Amino acid sequence: MRVLVIEDDIKVSNFIYKGLNELGHKVDLAKNGQDGLFLASTEEYDICIVDRMLPGMDGLTILKTLRAAGNKTPAIILSALGKVNDRVKGLRSGADDYLVKPFAFAELIARIEILVERCSRTDTRVTKLTAHDLTIDLMARKVTRGDEEIELQSRQFRLLEYLVRNKGQMVTRTMLLEHVWDYHFDPQTNVIDVHISRLRQKIDKGHKQKIIKTIRGSGYLVPGND
Repeated sequence: MRVLVIEDDIKVSNFIYKGLNELGHKVDLAKNGQDGLFLASTEEYDICIVDRMLPGMDGLTILKTLRAAGNKTPAIILSALGKVNDRVKGLRSGADDYLVKPFAFAELIARIEILVERCSRTDTRVTKLTAHDLTIDLMARKVTRGDEEIELQSRQFRLLEYLVRNKGQMVTRTMLLEHVWDYHFDPQTNVIDVHISRLRQKIDKGHKQKIIKTIRGSGYLVPGND
């Protein structure tokens, strides 16, 4: 799942980022309203978590602007303002849910899961990815090959998801570092090779058809023709 968090409180945003990241989700952070609106307008997310009070542009204005432009990405407002009128105003501004601070992370996760699942029933966004006989269920975070379910660690799941999303296109090491590890520099380690090797052991073991191919000196490729 790809999540956008628009929150200027560093402690709150780091708290959310850490929790979602540990669950294997890809999280982008924005610290002000303008940056948040730009990311929400130009990138594709499964859900947006928006603080109500933000520098530059408040959360309600962000949602009104997105909805006016036809953006239907599910959104949860976070706010210390918890009176009925506050919640009603937030929902009428385009929020799908409203969570009052302070909140428990478990409740935030439950609301995210319910909202994303509900929206996916009437949305055309992809919830499953396939490569040959391998299937990735993005909602259930489950990987199967044939009739066999494959257990993957969070990082392995994100790595496989990114490779299959780009099926038929070569993925470079730099792309993997940026999109799977959130590195914007080369750590000069073999971290990618190690994870690719372990991932292959899980998804290719006992199968003649290999899912991930190495393009020597360039990157990796999941063939587009199943």
